[in-house]
Amino acid sequence: MYDNLGAQPGVPRPSSNPQPNPFGNAFVGASSGLIRGGLGAYGEKILGSSSEYVQSNISRYFSDPQYYFQVNDHYVKNKLKVVLFPFLHRGHWTRITEPVGGRLSYKPPIYDINAPDLYIPFMAFGTYVVLAGISLGLRGKFSPEALNWLFIKGLVGWFLQVSLLKMSLFSIGSGEAPLLDIVAYAGYTFTGLCLAVMGRIIWSYSYYFLMPWTCLCMGAFLVKTMKRVLFAEVRTYDSSRHHYLLLFIALAQFPLFIWLGNITVNWLF
Repeated sequence: MYDNLGAQPGVPRPSSNPQPNPFGNAFVGASSGLIRGGLGAYGEKILGSSSEYVQSNISRYFSDPQYYFQVNDHYVKNKLKVVLFPFLHRGHWTRITEPVGGRLSYKPPIYDINAPDLYIPFMAFGTYVVLAGISLGLRGKFSPEALNWLFIKGLVGWFLQVSLLKMSLFSIGSGEAPLLDIVAYAGYTFTGLCLAVMGRIIWSYSYYFLMPWTCLCMGAFLVKTMKRVLFAEVRTYDSSRHHYLLLFIALAQFPLFIWLGNITVNWLF
């Protein structure tokens, strides 16, 4: 409209390029910087706390897998004695602690005979499968499929033992023990099984002596371990209830050992 009228005297013409407001830009820049800084700090706080929470729970329930393989020949020899002959163990059954990073942590197996490891369970499980295959071969029943089913049977037995120990802890209100600790304690089952299966290969009648003995020893080992190591974390102690639970764990070893020690083509029996 002003262009059509032209330049008229006494009539101010609006400027086509308005001057910027320096104070407004400063306020906008400052507010956006504060928002970005606040959101960044809040995000770091959330991510940091969630990361610490995840790491604490992983270390609490799963521990460090490398911890369970810190073994040597001396530890393996003494640990096999404790598992196969728990009645001859004269030392204590509690684990040794040490300060690490401002808190107490358990010493690795190489420094503590009572610490659980996964080296012996894995080696014993592999030996059990090999001995089972040899037993089938001596009876003319070996086949790759049968060995595969025996492998699955061993895994199922290991899982049942882990479930038994884990449910026992949950029943007394202590399910905070690291899962790999339970897996390691359950895996010691195959040390006694290897001894029983090897006895059957060498002399068939020795199986009927070795199988009850290994069941009894494994039951005693688990009772002492669960009582002194795992039950120590329970805040409320019910003597009668715990004793019945320990007795149930010991008795449950007999059907489990008999089932796993029965080397047949049909893995269910």
